[in-house]
Amino acid sequence: MRAPSTPSTPSTLNIGILAHVDAGKTSLTERLLFDTGAIDRLGSVDEGSTRTDTGELERRRGITIRTAVAPFTVGGLRVNLIDTPGHSDFIAEVERALGVLDAAVLVVSAVEGVQAQTRVLMKSLRRLGLPVLLFVNKTDRAGADVGRTLQDIRARLTRGAAAVPMTGSLADPEFRERVAEILAEQDDALLADLVEGRTPDAGALRARITEGTARGEVHPVYCGSALSGTGVAGLIEGMATWLPHASAAANGTGAPSGTVFAVERAAGTGEKTAYLRLFAGELRSRDRITLSSGAGEHSGRVTSLDVVGGGSVLTAGEIARIRGLPRVRVGDRLGPARSAEGEGYFAPPALETVVRPVHPQEAARLHAALAALADQDPLIAARALPEGEGGGTSVLLYGEIQKEILASTLGEEFGVTAVFEPSRTVHRERLLGTGSAHEAIDRHGGHVFWATVGLRVEPGAFGAGVTFRRETELGALPHALDRAIEETVHRTLEQGLYGWAVTDCTVTLTHSGYASPVSTAADFRNLTPLVLMRALAEAGTRVYEPCHAYELELPADALGAVTAMLSETGAGIAETVPEDGGSAWLLKGTIAARRIPLVERRLSPLTRGEAVWWSTPTTDRPYEGRPPRRPRTDGNPLNRAEYLRHLAPR
Repeated sequence: MRAPSTPSTPSTLNIGILAHVDAGKTSLTERLLFDTGAIDRLGSVDEGSTRTDTGELERRRGITIRTAVAPFTVGGLRVNLIDTPGHSDFIAEVERALGVLDAAVLVVSAVEGVQAQTRVLMKSLRRLGLPVLLFVNKTDRAGADVGRTLQDIRARLTRGAAAVPMTGSLADPEFRERVAEILAEQDDALLADLVEGRTPDAGALRARITEGTARGEVHPVYCGSALSGTGVAGLIEGMATWLPHASAAANGTGAPSGTVFAVERAAGTGEKTAYLRLFAGELRSRDRITLSSGAGEHSGRVTSLDVVGGGSVLTAGEIARIRGLPRVRVGDRLGPARSAEGEGYFAPPALETVVRPVHPQEAARLHAALAALADQDPLIAARALPEGEGGGTSVLLYGEIQKEILASTLGEEFGVTAVFEPSRTVHRERLLGTGSAHEAIDRHGGHVFWATVGLRVEPGAFGAGVTFRRETELGALPHALDRAIEETVHRTLEQGLYGWAVTDCTVTLTHSGYASPVSTAADFRNLTPLVLMRALAEAGTRVYEPCHAYELELPADALGAVTAMLSETGAGIAETVPEDGGSAWLLKGTIAARRIPLVERRLSPLTRGEAVWWSTPTTDRPYEGRPPRRPRTDGNPLNRAEYLRHLAPR
């Protein structure tokens, strides 16, 4: 084992800048880079000249679409700023960034206050236990109300935690007393001290803030303007003071472990550049590595390694751009998975559309382009539809703006003009019972596959996903054949009895066998779908539809009309809480995702535009009525003859 190298900086902090759209997140990123000397001139969102929004679409539209990384240093601390999209249609980008962060800055506008997406982001950050600083931006704008925004933060964003405005120095007794009173709201021991007239000294309070911030129990709040720079120096000092960071040497030994959280493709050549966050070990150019994901493993040699902020050796805690891995995809893992990896912080896309080229002869180019974009965003899950379904490629979406961005990207980067069908809701299937099937090699020549496969399917715990197990003897199959079965099981379950992905189930390999030397991995890949779909048919499945948990604030005189409307749309009402002395009501409940646009359209006239609606994906529920079907792209292994005709051209 080689000795760890000395890190180029004592410590590194990977920090995300997150916000609701238009809160000033990218402007704040630009200001931080300028004030710390990382760039020599301020870019402008309006002019399309910012450092992190590098794509032509981002510059033209003035919104962040792809995650970007920009470094600066504060003393001996290297800070990697990770600028993420603010619009909810690009929540997948935010999700991937969260998995590599050490901490976050959440930006809130002093004009608009706490927005729906701000609350979604804060809930996710707190669920992950990430330390969070708050920056109240746009304090110099007309309509800004810092006091109201701070009240909004305490009431709607940081309940159960202390939001501490950092408006002074802890050396000032008056300021120290105000901070102690805020902290005491969540700290009984400190409250007892204050009641008895004992105010902690500056060192004790500083330790409480530092420890509380690391645990997510305290959120230091800074106020200012990204455009003018007011208050930004305090925020920079807060990053270095309150946020935990460790020396790379602490995790520099052992096998390298990390996550790929972004992938870029070079224009013209299509060469991939992957952004890798390393959590342990070291990585150098020319090292051979193996990456893994739900789609399997792939290996390659790193031909180029560029550490963000400088350096040729990637050490724990740092981020690097690496090249030489043609099969790399967002979400790939280096080394063993960390506890948070593989878990979605946000629900998967709930919409699906079919994309077709304007010129039919470009169908192959269109699918290749969408497949390339899926390397950067695997959640779009591009899949080619059969000619019998009119051809085209199906992709998953979070919203309609994402569709517009895809259309522009296809035209500008790939030269393909495409049209998009109206979006439809994405459903899931879950097992109703247990089913099993198996098929063995027919050594008399009556079998088209030189493989034996037996599978049993059983319902799993809600939210457990898909688990693959073996009852067969370990080593009964060569590794390549065994791996072919497991990978094919996961791929086959992407289309259940009704064409939707099957989830929350356990698949057990009950029989296996092969005939040396004629059996190949292809035999097992081709047979497994037939066996698995027979087992699914015996078990039966039910279609589930995506739902949202909602909160709705409305004036009291609209309560009757709104509750009647919610009932008509099938929304459940779990809580009805009076607010503001009875002049307003807060409703909480669940609603099918497909019903949300209708509710949002009807709310405005019923409440004179005074309603505040917020929703976030939650547990799905059984679909009522005739289950919707999704066109198959797998040759239909539910029908043996049709499936074998599908395989014949191969």
